[in-house]
Amino acid sequence: MSTKERILEEALTLFAENGYDGTGVDAIAERVGIKGPSLYKHFKSKEDILNALIDTAETRYDDYFGSEEHIGRIPDDMEDFIQMTMKRVSFTVSDPMIRKIRIFLVQEQFRSERLAEITTRHQLHGIQRMYTKIMEGMMDQGLIVEDDPAMLAMELSAPAVLLIAKADRQPQYEKEVLEDIEKHIRHFCDVYGKRID
Repeated sequence: MSTKERILEEALTLFAENGYDGTGVDAIAERVGIKGPSLYKHFKSKEDILNALIDTAETRYDDYFGSEEHIGRIPDDMEDFIQMTMKRVSFTVSDPMIRKIRIFLVQEQFRSERLAEITTRHQLHGIQRMYTKIMEGMMDQGLIVEDDPAMLAMELSAPAVLLIAKADRQPQYEKEVLEDIEKHIRHFCDVYGKRID
């Protein structure tokens, strides 16, 4: 791992633990094992580190979870939908970087309008827009009943987001949270999936 990557990793850990304002450049440098001034060879400022973290996390999230622009394929059937969705959920719950950035954003959303917007995009609008497109595609394939796709996306995602927050607060419940999310998704499929006789 390069020094630059170590700086980002340690900064994210400290931001998640102490908040943005509670983390100094010297503390980041100390965790990396370098002197404070050496950090400036890699980043101009603490804000530059934050911007790099956000960019890195958003790229990672888009690559492994998806987005409105990158929804992946429409599932072939309801079981395929469940497996695809659980793969996304497992990633977001288990990936150390994504978990830390989410914890950091949840804390900082009340101190920074910019971070509040990013949090809302990731925990509400982005997921809803992505799943709205997936719901539309599943309706087109005849997998789910015709309904308001945005409301279906909200019904699917809102309980999962709340449960993921529980896993963030209490990591010892991660397995239980994943089981509960899968039960919720299966229930959603039972309610909205079209019966094929």
